Amino acid sequence: MSATLAQDAVKAEVVGNAQWQERKDAAMARGEGNLAPIFIDRAEGSEVWDVEGKRYLDFGTGIAVVNTGHLHPKVKSAVAKQLDHLSHSCIMITPYASAVELAERLNTLAPGDTPKKTMFVTTGAEAVENAIKIARSHTGRRGIVAFDGGYHGRTMMTLGLTGKVAPYKTRFGPFPGEIYRAPYPIAGHGISDEASLKALDTLFRTDLDPADCAAMILEPVQGEGGFYPAPTAWLRRLREICDEHGIVLIADEVQTGFGRTGKMFASEYAGIEPDLMTMAKGMAGGFPIAGVVGKAAIMDAVDPGGLGGTYAGSPIGCAAALAVLDVLEEEGLVERAQAIGARFGTALEGVQRQYPHLIGDIRADRGAMIALELVRDGSMAKPNAALLKAVLAECHKRGLIILACGMYGNVIRFLPALTISDEQIDEGLGIFGEAFAAAAGAAS
Repeated sequence: MSATLAQDAVKAEVVGNAQWQERKDAAMARGEGNLAPIFIDRAEGSEVWDVEGKRYLDFGTGIAVVNTGHLHPKVKSAVAKQLDHLSHSCIMITPYASAVELAERLNTLAPGDTPKKTMFVTTGAEAVENAIKIARSHTGRRGIVAFDGGYHGRTMMTLGLTGKVAPYKTRFGPFPGEIYRAPYPIAGHGISDEASLKALDTLFRTDLDPADCAAMILEPVQGEGGFYPAPTAWLRRLREICDEHGIVLIADEVQTGFGRTGKMFASEYAGIEPDLMTMAKGMAGGFPIAGVVGKAAIMDAVDPGGLGGTYAGSPIGCAAALAVLDVLEEEGLVERAQAIGARFGTALEGVQRQYPHLIGDIRADRGAMIALELVRDGSMAKPNAALLKAVLAECHKRGLIILACGMYGNVIRFLPALTISDEQIDEGLGIFGEAFAAAAGAAS
C-alpha cells in the first residue's frame, strides 16, 4: 500500500465527536446525558483536547474535581507509584498505611479544635448517606432538615435531601421519609436570613420536634442550586440552634472543599465548626474517593462494620489525595483560589456593564467558585435560561468549557483549576466575552 493510501486509510478510521455521540446515544442510557457533544481524548492542566484534536480551555474541571489541574505531575506520580504496590485489598479487611495517613491529615485540616475522626467511601452521595447514618446513630433521632436548592447526590436518600426537582428527582419518588425542608436565604431572591430562620422555627413547631431532629445538612455555598454563599450570620445562628437542641450540623463540602472557595473548606468563612463534614470531588485530583470527617465522639457512635464499602478509600484514591494535599500546600493553591476569583470578578463586571439588562448578579467572593446569573430586563425575578443555553453553546463552539446550574437553569458557573495561569484565565474570559456577545446579539 502506498504512503498516500495508508494516510487515507488512517483518516477514514478517525471517529469524530458526532460519530461518538451517535454511538453513545445508541449504547448508553439517555438519562446519563452529556452537556456537550465533546469527547475528550486527553487533558493536561487547564487544557483538554477532543478526539478531533481541538483544544479547549477547561473552566469546569469535571465539576470542581481536578482542583490541582488535569494530571498534575505529583498526583500522577503518586498513583503510578501506588500501582507498583497495591490496587485493592478492601480497607475493612486488610487496611493500608495510606488510608491512616490521609485520615490523620484530614482530621487536622477540618475546622475547629474538637478531636476528629474520618471514614472513607467512594462518592459524594455515599459520604452524605453515611453522614446521615452517623447522625441518627449518635442522636437516636429520626428527623433530618435540609434546605431549598441544596444538592446532595443522586441516591434515594440524597435525592430526598436535594431541594431541586428537575432533572434529579423527576419520576423517582417516593423518597425516604422524615426529611424536612426549610428555605435557604438568598437576598437577591427576596429570602432573608430572618425569613429562613422564622420558617425553620415554624417547622419545629408544626412538623418536627427539635428533640427528634437528628441533623441539619447544608452546603456552605450551594452548588447545583446556583452558587449562593450561605450568609455568615445565618450559619452561625444554625450552629447555635443545633447546639441548643443537640442536633448534628452537617456541612456538605463535596463541591466546596479542598481550596475551591479560597479556604480549605468553605465553612471556615463563617468561623463555625461543623459536627460532620462530607467531602469528595476535589479530594484526589480525579481519582474516586470520598469521606466523612467529624467530631470523634459522633463518628464513633456507629458499631464496627456499620460503615464502609467494598471500594471505600481505595489505595489509589488515598495516594492521589495525599498528593493533592501536598500540592495545595506547596503551591499555595488555597490562596491562589482567592486571586482567581478576584480576576474573574473584575472581568465579569466589565461584561455586566455592557449587558446590565442580561446579567443580574456576579458571585466571585468565594475563590474559584464563580457564578454569573442571567436575567431579563435586569431583574433577578426574570431568569433567562434561554440565554444561558445559547452562551454555553457558543463557548463550547469556540473552545471553552463552562457549566450551568441554578434552580431556574439560568446560572453560569466557572470552576477553573486552582493551577490555572493568569494568561489562561484571560484567554478563556476573552472567549467568554465573544461568546456572550454572539449569544446576546442573536437573542435581541
